[in-house]
Amino acid sequence: MLDAEDGIDVSGRPLHPRPVDLESFFRPAAVAVIGASDAPGRPNTGITRQLRAWAERVGARMFPVNPGRSEVDGLTCYPDLASVPAPGGEPIDLAVILLGDPASVVPQLIEAKVRFAVAFASGFAETGSAGAAAQEQLAQLIADAPTGLRLLGPNTNLNAFERFRDDLTGPAIALITQSGHQGRPVFALQELGIRLSHWAPTGNEADLEVSDFVRWFADQPEVGAIAAYIEGLKDGRAFLLAADHAARRGVPVVAVKVGRTSEGARMAASHTGKLTGADDVVDAAFRQFGVIRVDGLDELQDTAALLARAKPPTADGVAVYSISGGTGAHLADLAAARGLTLPRLGQAKQDELHQWIPGYLSVANPIDNGGHPVGDWRGRKILDAILADPSVGVLICPVTGPFPPMSDRLAQDLVEVAETTDKLVCVVWGSPVGTEAAYRETLLGSSRVAVFRTFGNCVRAVAAYLEHHRFTAGYRSPFDTAPRTPCAGKAKAQRVLHAGQQLSEVAAKQLLRAYGIRVPREQLVASAAGAVRAAGVVGYPVVLKGSAPEVAHKTELGLVKVGLTSASQVRDAFRELTDNARAAGIGRLEGVLVCQMVEAGVEMALGISQDPTFGPTVTVGLGGVFVEVLRDTAVRVPPFACADVRTMLAELRGRPLLDGVRGGPPMDVDALVEVVMRVQRMALELGDDLAELDINPLMVLERGKGVVALDALAVCR
Repeated sequence: MLDAEDGIDVSGRPLHPRPVDLESFFRPAAVAVIGASDAPGRPNTGITRQLRAWAERVGARMFPVNPGRSEVDGLTCYPDLASVPAPGGEPIDLAVILLGDPASVVPQLIEAKVRFAVAFASGFAETGSAGAAAQEQLAQLIADAPTGLRLLGPNTNLNAFERFRDDLTGPAIALITQSGHQGRPVFALQELGIRLSHWAPTGNEADLEVSDFVRWFADQPEVGAIAAYIEGLKDGRAFLLAADHAARRGVPVVAVKVGRTSEGARMAASHTGKLTGADDVVDAAFRQFGVIRVDGLDELQDTAALLARAKPPTADGVAVYSISGGTGAHLADLAAARGLTLPRLGQAKQDELHQWIPGYLSVANPIDNGGHPVGDWRGRKILDAILADPSVGVLICPVTGPFPPMSDRLAQDLVEVAETTDKLVCVVWGSPVGTEAAYRETLLGSSRVAVFRTFGNCVRAVAAYLEHHRFTAGYRSPFDTAPRTPCAGKAKAQRVLHAGQQLSEVAAKQLLRAYGIRVPREQLVASAAGAVRAAGVVGYPVVLKGSAPEVAHKTELGLVKVGLTSASQVRDAFRELTDNARAAGIGRLEGVLVCQMVEAGVEMALGISQDPTFGPTVTVGLGGVFVEVLRDTAVRVPPFACADVRTMLAELRGRPLLDGVRGGPPMDVDALVEVVMRVQRMALELGDDLAELDINPLMVLERGKGVVALDALAVCR
């Protein structure tokens, strides 16, 4: 099979955009600062000096460029890039543009063969249509550059050039933000001993985007996790390919994605000019490719820090150990609500723990020690015994508040036991003060203990940690199994599609037949006599439906008659349908469909729609009227595998209906999965031509009898 980094898919799109080697961006040999200054009180002066300090830290030479100055802070200043001496005969790696019109210097950048440029200027897509046009012009200049020039920005900032602590060790967090200030809490993790390696503030993303940095960070050996604050995705497909790249390498991506509400979406558009995309589609796409979505910056901090540093789990079981039964019960509730497993400890293990814990206290899990054992030698014995249990992969110890000297001893024991095991040891330090020595010195001084300040963040991070390792352990890229060549029915289907038109039910069903999706026996007729003849061929009982391209919802217009069992009923129904069509202002019907009456089953809905960020999506849910009333649906972004379809079905509240209820037979789930996969193929192959497809109802019959598409609506792009 092709790797996702080679070849094209059935839509003709490459399976990966041009990868970017960002090494010379983050560690350049030579940096030019265009618009450099040392004039007192000028913003450019402070920026120039920060860039000079950064260049010295990374071992780069800095060249000020400003036609109005001959020297900047003791460095020779050059009138233009062409005058800058090429260090070692090599072109400038990075040019930082401190001008309001970055497009004006792009020709210089191209002539000098600069590899990367950064534009801080604002006033682009975030300001409206005129700014968006200016940004598009800038983007086109970069795209047309024959030298491979790449641009960060515009509307970015200095975060990439921060001073990172170099005294910290262990796996690091690489940070990506579309709003620089939102990365500050993660950057501050360094003060808690957690290493940061890179910060990419992508701004408006006229060129370089989040996906470029996700992909490159995933390849860096020092990066243990990628943390991202995302307002909108420039190219949803490119992001999924980058997330796929990270998943293949086992590197977790943790993201805050703005736009859950219309208010958040509007603010994102005004800040960086981004479209946030439909939130349910974002959620689904992130889950498909293992991106861990969190809501708050505090969750981003805690989850990324844990995933960066924790070793893979040896078991999925979580043990909750506390000095209070109430505390343990509270945390156990939160853990269970997050889907964590709290295994009941075996009787032998409980007997062992009761050597040191009073017998009247519960130690089945949660484990309540009553308090006093943590203050002496028994505390460490208890911890060793819990962690020795093979069903336990994670230990969580909530400390709701300091109670020295016992809490001091407990903290020390937790740090020491963490050094002896590969299992994850988590502590929730609930004190709002945070100045206690047990917290600041003992717990935060350990690289092996994961420390949290809230119960909620702890269980959220632990759930993400376990899910990430489950996901990557069995990960098989959807791009590896995606079809590479169009199916035989594609050409047939394309003949039915007409740009900008809504198809009639007859035409929509021709699309389905082209992709091997079963529809009922049916005939389109133009007269009552023809309807009677067709009913005899199709076989009673029958359904009559008025058909015309402009008719989307036939039932509401009185254009459906079901359960007809005789010729007289068919004749009367035909006349009634044509009368109703005239009354509804439809005019002349394309005809009347005489359809086979399909036996009862479970009505599902299945469809394709277009998302502005990710392109074609496939949605499945309960059908009939339930799709509008209950909105019980699940969505995925192609490509996906059969296993993903089964996961979609499992997400539906109505999923038990497919297993048979009240003694009824189980439905043909395998056939339903196959139909969803065929619709996915339609989405991939016809995505440029098909705006919408709605199959409702899709009748799922008893196991072994298949699935029948009873009605369909299609809209062309």
